[in-house]
Amino acid sequence: MDDLTSSRRRLLVGALAGGVGAAAAGCLGTDSDGDAGDGDRAELRISLSRVDGSLRDRYVHSRDDPPEEWDEAALDAALADESYATQHRKPFFASPDDPAYVLRDGTYYRLGSVVVDEVVETCPVLRLFEVDDEGSGSDDGGESPVDGGEEGDLPQADQRAVHIAHFVARSRGDAGGYPVGLVERGGYAYRAEAARAESALLADGGPDRVMYKDSTYRVEIERERFHEAVYRPIAETVAESPERMEGILRATFVGPSVAPDDLSAESRRIVEEADMEEYAETHPYSDAYVELLRAIDARPFIDGNVRKDAGVRGVEEEMLRYGDDYYERYLRILDEEDN
Repeated sequence: MDDLTSSRRRLLVGALAGGVGAAAAGCLGTDSDGDAGDGDRAELRISLSRVDGSLRDRYVHSRDDPPEEWDEAALDAALADESYATQHRKPFFASPDDPAYVLRDGTYYRLGSVVVDEVVETCPVLRLFEVDDEGSGSDDGGESPVDGGEEGDLPQADQRAVHIAHFVARSRGDAGGYPVGLVERGGYAYRAEAARAESALLADGGPDRVMYKDSTYRVEIERERFHEAVYRPIAETVAESPERMEGILRATFVGPSVAPDDLSAESRRIVEEADMEEYAETHPYSDAYVELLRAIDARPFIDGNVRKDAGVRGVEEEMLRYGDDYYERYLRILDEEDN
């Protein structure tokens, strides 16, 4: 089983600038005199990436081999229909658009959760400031900084906290930003009781400065209130056979299904080329390319002036089925100057 669920590939769609004269010409982006409009400069590239194995291999986990990020106690409780709750984080990181599935004793379950309460927690938040930051209130005095890296002296809980908090310190005055999914309140929140108990930075008289990646930071700890959701895990039986489960996953994750025999020989040749590497044409596209785009339900891309006429600014992730195989498709539009 692969780990593609949490990091699925996104379709690549570039920007296309529409010409003024194309508006009067209709979908194909040509002007009233029949000359080529700005849309004719568009090159549409397609690539297909074959998905190995079945959809079950990709999306269904065995009860004996769940992902590390799942709450196993929540999984046991949900399968046994017992009372259990998680706080702050969903037990399986599942949502209606991105469901999670597990197989136990030949039965397939769809996993999820519902919010059943709200609680208020007070958690320490670690923020780091470079010692020479203007207005940081720091100076050259104080104790020598402790090493906050993986080979340093701090407990593992603090090493993670310093690693995440340093993203914010590094980004101050920099347009690069920081990973929002890890950073909270401009730093790192010690939510787990075990991490708080292990921490040296949170202890009375703990270090007031840390060294990380050749930079020295002043340590600031604030205890702040968090309003957190409480989740009840859910497991719903959805299938008793592999075939039924595969059909459910097809209906959930796969878009168009294309029979090779329904395509012309030239369209099948384009599929073969896109599968091996990439295929591209400049608008106006050939009949075979248009036939394929219609078959895979990419009709907006047939328009030469996509951004202006068809309103295409992005495409949601989608798989398709070609014959008995699954593929991820990638469509990318390039302007003339990008080629």
